[in-house]
Amino acid sequence: MDPVLLYIFAFLFGAIVGSFLNVCIYRIPVRGSLILPPSHCPQCKTPIKVYDNIPILSYFVLGGRCRWCKAPIPARYPLVETMMALFSVFLVLKFGLSSSFFIHFILISSLVVVSVIDLDHRIIPDVISLPGIGVGFLASFVKPVEGHNDFLVLFVFKGLRGVLTMATLDSLLGIVIGGGLLYCVAVLFYWATKKEGMGGGDIKLLAMIGAFLGWSSTVFTILVSSLIGSIVGVGLMVVKGADSKYAIPFGPFLSMGAVIYLFFGEEIIRWYLHLRI
Repeated sequence: MDPVLLYIFAFLFGAIVGSFLNVCIYRIPVRGSLILPPSHCPQCKTPIKVYDNIPILSYFVLGGRCRWCKAPIPARYPLVETMMALFSVFLVLKFGLSSSFFIHFILISSLVVVSVIDLDHRIIPDVISLPGIGVGFLASFVKPVEGHNDFLVLFVFKGLRGVLTMATLDSLLGIVIGGGLLYCVAVLFYWATKKEGMGGGDIKLLAMIGAFLGWSSTVFTILVSSLIGSIVGVGLMVVKGADSKYAIPFGPFLSMGAVIYLFFGEEIIRWYLHLRI
């Protein structure tokens, strides 16, 4: 396929999926059906016509308001659609139109839904993270394994040769280490402060990230997300005058760390190790 056409296809595909993700973000927290009723205005309940439901474009054509009741449409809708469109293009640039593209597209879609729901409701739905762990593990069976030189995976693989592929073992270690690592952090935080600082949803989310991206992604993600979260937390305290008890959902930061690892993790790790030499 011509590269330009491929990028256009990827952009449109991502935008369409982003439109569906908006439905998931709105309905999953209230345990609503993702199929019925069809898309409608939350205020006046009028069904949305096909020509008013074009990803990204319809929001601007309608001036950000419902055609019938003129209620404002949240800017989050075109933002999610645009994000998914761009992520889709970036994934094609990195992986081409391959199994890796679709595997990581599923991961990013899940992370976007989780992040917005966590920001809105302070929850990470098990209906996303738990099946996501299974999907990430199953996807490892079709992942390419050429050139895999991870020291931990190779070490364990010697004892399991013929039972698991290296990619599958990496996914399994990611689930165990990802969930276990954040669980230990939560236990230590509670031990030191006697307060709940990490929810079970965050633990399952990192296990899902590990299932898709392998065990090393979990260490990278927890470090990067903690750094970004600290910077944002301090910024909020300075700008809004919030004290140290100001609650910030951690799911979006874990998702940011995972996305950074997916696109730039290997380069960042090589750069860091080069500085240490």
